[in-house]
Amino acid sequence: MRNFLGSGFRARKSIGDVTFDIINNIFWIIVLFIVLYPLWFVIIASFSDPDMVIQGKVLFWPKDFSWIGYEAVFDHKELIRSYGNSIFYTLTGTALSVAVTMMAAYALTQNFPGKKFVNFLFVFTMFFSGGLIPQFLMNKQLGLHDTILLMIIINCVSIWNLMISRTYIMMNVPKELYEAAIMDGASHFSYFFRTVLPLSGTIIAVLCVYYGVSRWNDYFTALVYITDRKKLPLQTVLREIIASLTTSTSTDAFFDAYADDIQGMVDARRKAAVAKYCAIVISTGPAVILYMFMQKYFVKGVMLGSLKG
Repeated sequence: MRNFLGSGFRARKSIGDVTFDIINNIFWIIVLFIVLYPLWFVIIASFSDPDMVIQGKVLFWPKDFSWIGYEAVFDHKELIRSYGNSIFYTLTGTALSVAVTMMAAYALTQNFPGKKFVNFLFVFTMFFSGGLIPQFLMNKQLGLHDTILLMIIINCVSIWNLMISRTYIMMNVPKELYEAAIMDGASHFSYFFRTVLPLSGTIIAVLCVYYGVSRWNDYFTALVYITDRKKLPLQTVLREIIASLTTSTSTDAFFDAYADDIQGMVDARRKAAVAKYCAIVISTGPAVILYMFMQKYFVKGVMLGSLKG
């Protein structure tokens, strides 16, 4: 029997199994198409002639390749500066968030008086918050309104990410290492930096991806707190560009401005038709590229979050 099973024998699938596999594969191919096609359409529409997009002739490939949408978006001088702002906010904010999250997670793995109460305070903030207005007033009283520092430190720690990090440290850093380090005279700081961090490369990568994508896509914080246009991030500026391109073409002022310039009116409408697709490509490009290189850490982050700890 052992030789028979070990000789490469494979049980033949029944007709029902084969039918199920075929239907299952077809179903997931359809789901994959439904998910990916809108993303693909945004890309090809951004490089297509606006007339082709308006007429619905852009389906699977760009039609009459054109840069008119990107030219309309990059005509705004604030775009490049806001791109640099977003990069700075994302890098510095992510570094700070990862550092604080890892230190807090390590502290929660240790036994200390009042640990249950501290855990309760952390978890409580996952479900209840003071709201936008109290937060705005508090930050204004602290002198953080309309400052670069606010863009870096606000929403510094995600409690969900904190709990994932705590679970990872508890499961992957043996307590015996801590006991040995204490016997050798190491402090909590030296043990954390010399032992915990080197063994936590995976969770640090997970946190970098989570925090990085979240900060890159954040437009609301600047919309509420930032009044100096030199400090605005990319997402907020793009939102304003798209709003100005799309709403201005349907107002009375727009028709009055182009009353004697029909061609100018047509060009403005053509730009507005594809500018929104170009803005999506510009704003999501870095996040998509980051995901492509770090997708395995997304999966690991989801699996870590599914473990009890």
